[in-house]
Parts: sequence; structure tokens; C-alpha cells
Amino acid sequence: MKRLGKVSHYAKQGFLILRTEWVPSLNEPVVDKSLTLVGTVKDVFGPVGRPYVAIKPRVRNPEKYVGTLLYADSRRRSKPTHAKGKRPVKGGKRRPAPRKRG
Repeated sequence: MKRLGKVSHYAKQGFLILRTEWVPSLNEPVVDKSLTLVGTVKDVFGPVGRPYVAIKPRVRNPEKYVGTLLYADSRRRSKPTHAKGKRPVKGGKRRPAPRKRG
């Protein structure tokens, strides 16, 4: 768990905006000090030294988080269920190769 920063405001597009010292990964879960899931990182923008982070909230009342510290929780990150980025085949069976014509 790594500190992201203090929420500066709630944008009318529906994102919590904060400024941070480092660049988090996209879709990384964001929690508060009591480890409650607040949302996920959806955008990183601004200067490289101190970028802004847009968080898509997953809570009922996101305005109450303005002024609070938020943290990136890499432990909650979902792991892929399939190997090496390949999609699993439906039904577990492979389709036969098409027959040659003519």
C-alpha cells in the first residue's frame, strides 16, 4: 500500500482528483485509511514531476472524500485467470481446423 495523496476536488465528470508524487498504474485500486475501497485509477495527467490522478469512485457519496488521504493498494489488484494473456477457449475444447477445398 502506497500513499497517493490528498483529494483536491470532485470533478463534475464524476472523478475524484488528487495530486501525487509518483505515477500509479491504471485500474489500480484506491483505498482510504480504513482500507475501504474508494475507486480505481482511471487517468494520470499533468506534469511528470507531480502528476494529477483521476479516480473513478465506487462509493455512494464521493464528495465526502474531498480533503482526505488516499492510498494505492496493489494487494487488491486482480490477477489474470488465464495464462500468458491468452483468452480461454469456450467449453474447454479447441475447434478443429477448417477443411481444404478443391
